[in-house]
Amino acid sequence: MARKKQYIEKEVIEKAMQLFWINGYENTSVQMLENGMGINKFSIYASFGSKHGVFLESLKSYQEIIKEVFENLKNAKNGVADIKKFFCDSVQICTLEGNQKGCLITNTYYELFDKNDDLVPQQMRKFMGDLKLLFIEKLKMDATKSEETVLRQANFLLLAKHGLAAATRVNNKEEINDYIEMTFTNL
Repeated sequence: MARKKQYIEKEVIEKAMQLFWINGYENTSVQMLENGMGINKFSIYASFGSKHGVFLESLKSYQEIIKEVFENLKNAKNGVADIKKFFCDSVQICTLEGNQKGCLITNTYYELFDKNDDLVPQQMRKFMGDLKLLFIEKLKMDATKSEETVLRQANFLLLAKHGLAAATRVNNKEEINDYIEMTFTNL
């Protein structure tokens, strides 16, 4: 007879997510996951298949954290002002108690994008592609912008968002606010 799990998967994945967020994928060992998640190696492998499986579930958990910020952008109707609010709101996620600096998605993008792994880059491309489409949708609300301008600005904003996510790891609040202001001054 199979043993009943003595843990709630959602809770242990949130703990693993924090470890990956702090340390990155490569620097988070299975031993660290065991200690941090509060479950043994057998349970990790039985539930998630591997460290990689835990990581993929952690990315999904992180996307749930940021889902509201993306939904707010998606449902907003004020164009560039909404994108600026999205930038500000995404920075706030990192300041919530228990959250780490930076963006787990961006950190992962930098760490693992060119590794021999199909799933993580696929998730990163989808995430970035979806974000770019949202930027395009909001930029098109300004009828004076040409298609070319919209595309260029969407590319610029995508790169600016990467920069912002990286900056939240080391820069102070005033510097971050200046970065956001200058980003939108140039649109």
